[in-house]
Amino acid sequence: MITKLTKKQKSLMPQYVDKWINVGMCTGPIDVEKSKVAICKAYELAGLKKPSQFYVANSPIHAIKIIQSLDSTLSAEEIFHNMIYGNHEAYWLSYIDFFKTEMGIKNLEKVDGLMDLAEHCGWLNVYEDVVVFQERPNRIIMDDQKRLHCQDGAAILFEDGFAIHAWHGVRIPSEWIENKKALTPEIALKWDNIEQRRAACEILGWANILSSLKMKVIDADNDPEIGVLIECDIPDSGKERFLRVLCGTKREFALPVPREMKTALEANAWTFGFDADTFIKPEIRT
Repeated sequence: MITKLTKKQKSLMPQYVDKWINVGMCTGPIDVEKSKVAICKAYELAGLKKPSQFYVANSPIHAIKIIQSLDSTLSAEEIFHNMIYGNHEAYWLSYIDFFKTEMGIKNLEKVDGLMDLAEHCGWLNVYEDVVVFQERPNRIIMDDQKRLHCQDGAAILFEDGFAIHAWHGVRIPSEWIENKKALTPEIALKWDNIEQRRAACEILGWANILSSLKMKVIDADNDPEIGVLIECDIPDSGKERFLRVLCGTKREFALPVPREMKTALEANAWTFGFDADTFIKPEIRT
């Protein structure tokens, strides 16, 4: 049993991280011939007869159409949930690659086909004799915490126009980004999905949302750059606290803060990662 990595083994880990992040984030065209070789290898390692029919789709939606043309009894939901993620399996294949290559762990050979496939292909569907490959998206955009996010377009965009819009990791309706006038505080506050509701409020800006709610002032600091701590009753979420603050550009913002905040200074310090006792007001804000 391996209980500890050597210094050299630890030093090699960033190489595998970089390798598989590049695999997962790749937006180039797939290599169809190498993908065929890889999937046939995966079938063989699983003890299955190699497939003989191959199709290439431009996106998940295109793949569903191809598969339904071959078998009309399959629902779009069933097809979608049976997709293999190809290069987006990188998050766990990276571990297999490291431990197999650097640690010499045995009996991992059955995933070799999937590892090869991840390097050459996007998502795919597999059946007894049919494989439908998918092109990778042309565009993948994430925020600084590696969550799908784009504030002015699709976070994921495919060649045929199929797109996924996301706000800090939460999938949202496309019109919230593409047609911002379609999103109003009334829509945002009554949206059923709580995570999407919070995303909608962030897109509109909490300052705009709060203007449509009854607010209670908890504490107001004399310095407008420290701000005013307020409390609002958010539908289905309960009482939430926000710091209304003037930034260095003289624009007013409303920032969600923990419910236990008691003063504007404490809330302002929290946004910088400090507590009120050790917080020193920045000389310059940007």
